[in-house]
Amino acid sequence: MATTQAAVDCDVKDLALAEAGKLRTEWAYQSMPVLQIIRKQFIKTQPFKGVRIAACLHVTTETANLMITLRDGGADVVLCGSNPLSTQDDVAATLVKDYGISTHAIKGESNDVYYKHIMSAIDSKPQITMDDGCDLVTILHTKRKEMLEHALGGTEETTTGVIRLQAMAKEKVLQYPVVAINDAMTKHFFDNRYGTGQSTLDGVLRATNILLAGLSVVVCGYGWCGRGLATRARGMGANVIVTEIDPIKAIEALMDGFRVMTMAEAAQIGDLFITVTGNKSVIARDHFERLKSGAILCNSGHFNVEIDLDTLAAMASSRRQVRPYVEEFVMRDGRRIFVLGEGRLINLASAEGHPASVMDMSFANQALSVQYVLANHSKLEKKVYSVPDDIDRDVARMKLDSMHVNIDKLTPEQQKYLASWSEGT
Repeated sequence: MATTQAAVDCDVKDLALAEAGKLRTEWAYQSMPVLQIIRKQFIKTQPFKGVRIAACLHVTTETANLMITLRDGGADVVLCGSNPLSTQDDVAATLVKDYGISTHAIKGESNDVYYKHIMSAIDSKPQITMDDGCDLVTILHTKRKEMLEHALGGTEETTTGVIRLQAMAKEKVLQYPVVAINDAMTKHFFDNRYGTGQSTLDGVLRATNILLAGLSVVVCGYGWCGRGLATRARGMGANVIVTEIDPIKAIEALMDGFRVMTMAEAAQIGDLFITVTGNKSVIARDHFERLKSGAILCNSGHFNVEIDLDTLAAMASSRRQVRPYVEEFVMRDGRRIFVLGEGRLINLASAEGHPASVMDMSFANQALSVQYVLANHSKLEKKVYSVPDDIDRDVARMKLDSMHVNIDKLTPEQQKYLASWSEGT
C-alpha cells in the first residue's frame, strides 16, 4: 500500500491526488453555508487557539471543510479515518498538502493500519476528541490511558458511538464529558433521514447498477435512517419491506404503508437487503439458508457486523469479486448471494456519503459543540450530553436564512397565552 510522508505528519495514499481533492472540497463548501458563517466567526474570535483536537471521522469533502473551519479557529487538528473504506484519498491528500492538516487515512486500509492511524491521532495528546463510532474514545480509555490526562471533552457523531458512550458512562469508566451530536434534531432528523436515505441508495446503485423499480427491498430497522431509506426506495418503485424489533417502530412502519414482517419471513422474498440497526448479526445463518439466489446484502449501519460475514463465508463453497465493491458467495446448493462493500457503510464504500447540504447542519453542530465543550468542560460531568437546544435551534435558523426562508415569531400575546394556565374555553 503506497503512502507518502510530507512536512506535515501524515499517512495518506498519494499527495499527487491533492489537486482533485481540493476542487471537490471547494465544491462541497459551496453547499455548506452554515459552516461558512461559523468559519467566519471562528476566524475573528479564535476560540480554539492552541487547542489540540483529534478527530476520527469519515475523511470526505464535508469533513475536510469541518477540519479547515476548526483549524481557522486556531485549533491544532489531527484527523484519522473512522472506517477503512470511507476515506476519499484525494481529500486526505489536499488536507495535508493544501491545508497543512495532519491526516492519517487510506481507503481500503487494513484493520492494523486503521488502528495505527487512530494511535497516531492520539499521539497528538488531544484535549478535545471528535469521534464517529467511538473507536478513538475506546482506544484512549483502554490502550492509551496515559493520554487521558490531557482530555477536556469530546463530541460523538453517530448513533452507534452514542450507544457505546452511554454504556461507558453507565459503568462509570468515561473520563470526560462528551456531546452526542446525533441527539441534535438538526442532525438525526435530517442527516439520518435525508442523508442516509439518499446516499445509501446512491452507493447501492453505483456498486450494482440494478433497477430498484419492482424489486422487493428489505430495510432492516426503522429508525431515522430506516425511515429515509424506506421512503426513497418506495419513491424509486421498490416494494419495501421493513423488519423491526421495536413494536412502536414496527407499527409506525406499517401505518406509513410498508409491509412489516420478521427477518425470517423477509429472507425468503427479498431481492435487496439493507441493514441500518446498529446491532450485530441482523442477517445471520438462518436467514442465509432462506435467501433466494441473486439476493444482494448491504449495510448502512456504522460497523460491518450487521451481516454475519464470517458465517456466510463458512457456509459458501466459493467466493469471488465480481465487480468493484460486489462480492459473490456461492452456496453449496448453487445459490448465489452478493455482499456489497465488505458489509461496511455502502454509502461511503462505493459512493461519496451524504450530500454536503445535509452535512452542513451536522458539522455546524460539531463545530459549535466543540466550542461549547471547551468553554464549559470544568462544569460538565463525565457523561454524555445532548447538544444544547440553543445550538440546535441556531443551526436550524442559520440554515433557513441561507435558503432565504422566513418564519413567523410569537407575538407577546401568544407568548403570554402559552405561558399561562388560567385562560381556557
